[in-house]
Amino acid sequence: MKNILLILSLVFIFISCEDVIEVDLDTSNPRLVIEASINLLENGSTASVVHLTKTAPFFDNEIPIVDNAIVIITSENGEEFTFNHIGNGDYHTDFTPDPSLEYTLTVIESEQTYTATEQLNTVSSIQNIEQNEDGGFNGDEIEIRFSFLDPPGIENFYYVEGLSIRGNNRDAFDDEFFDGNEVPGFYFVEDLTEGDVITLNLFGVDEQFYNFMFVLLQQGSEDSGGPFETQPATIKGNIINQTNPDNYPLGYFRISELSTVTYTIQ
Repeated sequence: MKNILLILSLVFIFISCEDVIEVDLDTSNPRLVIEASINLLENGSTASVVHLTKTAPFFDNEIPIVDNAIVIITSENGEEFTFNHIGNGDYHTDFTPDPSLEYTLTVIESEQTYTATEQLNTVSSIQNIEQNEDGGFNGDEIEIRFSFLDPPGIENFYYVEGLSIRGNNRDAFDDEFFDGNEVPGFYFVEDLTEGDVITLNLFGVDEQFYNFMFVLLQQGSEDSGGPFETQPATIKGNIINQTNPDNYPLGYFRISELSTVTYTIQ
């Protein structure tokens, strides 16, 4: 009887203890996130966008955008290109990089000045796109294979994206084992079906961006909304806060030649 009373008492205690416990989580000051992508397409046109946001607490559903910053790119010969805010934290201008020149990005926000310097990184064209029906672990899924030629005798670094409504693949690699040869690539996600449109993007990048993206992608960001979403660990890019180096930003400044193709699943 004593054992029964003891069990009933414990049950009563656990049922009664339903008070909400509020946990006070430590939060750090928001950091500026700079996604500066200058892409020179093979047809000579340029997509120049600088996307500015702020970091937010983990449980916040919205990412704060920055719409009142000053964004300028300056060439080493002094030519300036001013970016204008076009909405949603995106800043744009008409700007075609010269491969022989270095360019410095300057972002001024909340009385802080951020800078980074980059040069255009070229890339070869995507070619030999093939659709295979024997992809996946069981050999019964659709897979897209493609290739490009790596220039010989030059150390090259690449960033590649495969994008569709079924899912995204991202990768960063160098030409250590492919120098001067054809470099293979593939895109595979489950449930690809006839009519799905795949976009393949191949970017020329430098070694620092390759290292940055390699670490970033190891944290599983390829399935998120983008590579600069909230990460388990802080990864510094190439942008420096000249006003207060300890208040460093997140993100990267990149100037890339871009080979892009679209393919529709047959």
